[in-house]
Amino acid sequence: MAGEIKQVLVVRADLKMGKGKLAAQVAHASLMSYLEAEKKSKSLAKEWIETGEKKIVVKASGEGELMRLYEEAKKEGIPCALVHDAGLTQLPPNTITVLGIGPWKGEEIDKLTGNLKLV
Repeated sequence: MAGEIKQVLVVRADLKMGKGKLAAQVAHASLMSYLEAEKKSKSLAKEWIETGEKKIVVKASGEGELMRLYEEAKKEGIPCALVHDAGLTQLPPNTITVLGIGPWKGEEIDKLTGNLKLV
């Protein structure tokens, strides 16, 4: 293995989502981002599955920081996905809640998210 493969899920701290809502949004982001990674590199996505599916959940201050990270990940060619809430419970429709980054090479993800605090 060339290095650690992981997924980072970046949650908007400003939304103050309930625990169940947060868990659902992170699950959406994980699956959506995995599917993007699988399109880019089936072998890397498979290796992530086979090595325990490492995930780290961190927080961003708000939508601005989340969108900046999303654009940086796309620019670097790192698979990623944004979750837009349907608005059926706690949040207005189309609220961006979580950014999933990877699974991908850990050292590349860390350049974007290494300074963020754990949830």
